[in-house]
Amino acid sequence: MQEEKEFITNLLNPQTQNQAFQKLLHEYQKPLYNHIRNIVLSHDDTDDVLQNTFVKVFQHLKNFKGESKLFSWMYRIATNEALSFLNLKAKKSGISSVELQNKAIDNLKADIYFDGDEIQFKLQKAIATLPEKQQLVFKMKYFEDLKYEEISEILGTSVGALKASYHHAVKKIEIFVTVN
Repeated sequence: MQEEKEFITNLLNPQTQNQAFQKLLHEYQKPLYNHIRNIVLSHDDTDDVLQNTFVKVFQHLKNFKGESKLFSWMYRIATNEALSFLNLKAKKSGISSVELQNKAIDNLKADIYFDGDEIQFKLQKAIATLPEKQQLVFKMKYFEDLKYEEISEILGTSVGALKASYHHAVKKIEIFVTVN
């Protein structure tokens, strides 16, 4: 924890800021990209949201209180940025967020950055049928292998509620995959 405080001090200090921010990018760019990509699905959209996430992190770092890990705080920003992006994109397109997500899944097969097979494509379709919270919990646990405690810090939900959401999500996905 002391190491993280020193790192944040370096991020806020104009003398060490550039080097510290490069380290931040090096450490978190790939995991945040994967996290955002799991939410928005499109590579191009993910790059936009990732850039916005780092801008927000940089702008609001001075307000970081250290009540959670820096990792959790950044993931919360990335999650909120991704969800806001999707809602805005759906609104601009004049469609619901569910319709937008279904279009994104249909476009996955044409996405050169999606290297999944038919089973992974079917899994994405199954995940799209879940409520937003269950989608987030499932993706964070299944794809990113985050611990419930980490997800709890990111989403601000109790560990017990997250376990229940994950359990329900898994059951719904199993049903979807066997029926379809």
